[in-house]
Amino acid sequence: MDADVTDSAGTPADQEPPAENKPQDGSRGGSQEDSQGAAAQDGTGKADGTDGTDGTDKAGEASRGAEGAEPEPGPDTGTDTDSGGVQTWADRPKDGIAKRRSHWLRWTALAASFLVLIAAGVGWWLYKKLDGNIRTDTSVAAELKAYEKERPTPVAQDAQNILLIGSDSRSGDNREYGRDDGGSQRSDTTILLHLAADRKSATAVSVPRDLMADIPSCRTADKKHTREQFAQFNSAFELGGTACTIRTIERMTGIRVDHHMVVDFNGFKDMVDAVNGVEICLKEPINDADAHLKLPAGRQKLDGEEALGYVRARKSIGNGSDTERMDRQQRFLGALVNKMQSNGVLLNPTRLYPVLDAATKSLTTDPGLDSLKDLYDLVRGMRNVPTDKVQFLTVPRQPYSQNVNRDELIEPDASRLFKQLREDRPVTVVPADELKDKGAGKATDGGASDGKPDDPDSGSPTPEPTYSGSSAADDLCKQ
Repeated sequence: MDADVTDSAGTPADQEPPAENKPQDGSRGGSQEDSQGAAAQDGTGKADGTDGTDGTDKAGEASRGAEGAEPEPGPDTGTDTDSGGVQTWADRPKDGIAKRRSHWLRWTALAASFLVLIAAGVGWWLYKKLDGNIRTDTSVAAELKAYEKERPTPVAQDAQNILLIGSDSRSGDNREYGRDDGGSQRSDTTILLHLAADRKSATAVSVPRDLMADIPSCRTADKKHTREQFAQFNSAFELGGTACTIRTIERMTGIRVDHHMVVDFNGFKDMVDAVNGVEICLKEPINDADAHLKLPAGRQKLDGEEALGYVRARKSIGNGSDTERMDRQQRFLGALVNKMQSNGVLLNPTRLYPVLDAATKSLTTDPGLDSLKDLYDLVRGMRNVPTDKVQFLTVPRQPYSQNVNRDELIEPDASRLFKQLREDRPVTVVPADELKDKGAGKATDGGASDGKPDDPDSGSPTPEPTYSGSSAADDLCKQ
């Protein structure tokens, strides 16, 4: 029996260890290294202790098939068929980037659309705000329409004549500049602005408030009518408002007034502040309590409050005449225009908005200029005018023969100037001292003198078509 056992089992070297001698749960009967070595030796890779000698282990067959057999080609799906339909590593990053890029583009487009909507909304709100600031005086248009037959006929097509009126009301916010007289108004400053048809020049003509003029019968605020009278010019505004002032100007000059603007004190202050002040030079210090102005001598920048006092002061600056004050107003307005153009305010929306906001808040206009679009078209037409072609002058005048404290027009100088403006012909303006140096005699508008009793020879007529004045290109520190 022992021999049979030996023959059937073979020699000890050829037989494998019996299965019952292997540990069943891996916790005893041999080390883990022996188990792993046995698994590697029979090629099964199994670690559960089953016998792989019969060659029927399916995992072993699959492993050997994967190593030695070539997979059959499948349909071209762009994926690795052996990896269960998963994209290759070469394709996977590209697909992920494309998805992320598409996602990013969608969000960017959405954000851009949102910003455009916000910007459009803000732009529309700003436009409506500025547009709503402007006050329209429809009563002026109705009053002028009633007197249409007596108004001048326009001569030059496309040229525009705009009457600018500085209101001297002492009510409301302007109360600090004088006694509140119940809201009555005076035309403290009146300027006829002529814009050439080709928009290559602009001429601003100041009309003295003390000038004696023919004032027509005008309707008052309480619907009464005044009598025609020869009186001080600025009384027309006090009696019949803007319409009466326009009719007085048209009767005096023969020039058709196309539009008008009434600007109050606070609007002027805010405009100066909006351009960050205007620089001037003073030969002597100023201390004027009435004008709320105290300034040292020398070069300095004026803010809105100081600028208003500077253009209104009369008693404490120079000889105290209204003529000198008008010259000062003209030069300052020229400096304001120059700063707006030189600093690019008109072309920079962020800087233009504060100026427009200040201007529109202070404006009362006719229906033809009562919208932001109308004002923009006006400003756009002027922004290309060279500063040396933005000219300022005062109507040729001299002391009134019946009252030296009033003025009267110098003829034929005044009529010649008005004719040039009516026909849209160039007007030559030079400083008063330069006019004298050319041998033209005294300045035709009395601008070289104070035009008051201490200067009886002022303002003699001259046939030369040249007038004393200034331009926006002039430096206030070189006056």
